[in-house]
Amino acid sequence: MSWSFYRAGIAEFVANFLFLYITILTIMGVSKSESKCSTVGIQDIAWALGGMIFALVYCTTGISGGHTNLVVTFRLFLARKLSLTRELFYMVMQCLGAICGAGVVKVFGKTLYETKGDETNVVNVGYTKGDGLDAEIIETFVLILAPLPIGFAVFLVYLATIPITATSINPVRSLGATIIYNKEPTWNDHVCIYFT
Repeated sequence: MSWSFYRAGIAEFVANFLFLYITILTIMGVSKSESKCSTVGIQDIAWALGGMIFALVYCTTGISGGHTNLVVTFRLFLARKLSLTRELFYMVMQCLGAICGAGVVKVFGKTLYETKGDETNVVNVGYTKGDGLDAEIIETFVLILAPLPIGFAVFLVYLATIPITATSINPVRSLGATIIYNKEPTWNDHVCIYFT
């Protein structure tokens, strides 16, 4: 394996690390506030995460292709744009990056992270698992259709589906946060996330 192979995997690790770190801190900022007006709301979460994905994809495109998402990596493998070895390496690095990003947040904000769990993905009250599955399928479809305006696509999807599942849009995003949170209710709805 060449240095560019490992460099690409490191880029995917760093991108997913930063994405989970920013995602969880942003969501914790909302859940910490008793009055949603004194901190970021759903629109600000969507802007923060859409902007973060835009920046991460922009920064990693020349190194790894800017996947930053298991679904994107798998789709490119199915389209024969990626070898099996590279796909598996990217997926492992994406998962490790997400777990480490969530872990670093937990180290700094353990009490809030463990008591709230808002940064994990579950189907919210008032929605069925079918609603969650539908939302995740549609948001993932929007994501893989938008290679250039991906950040804006992420913004729109978060804006629309945060109330339903807290918007996974990326199985790695859900996996990292849930492994570190590690409480049963957050594992129950993952079929909606991983099926997409």
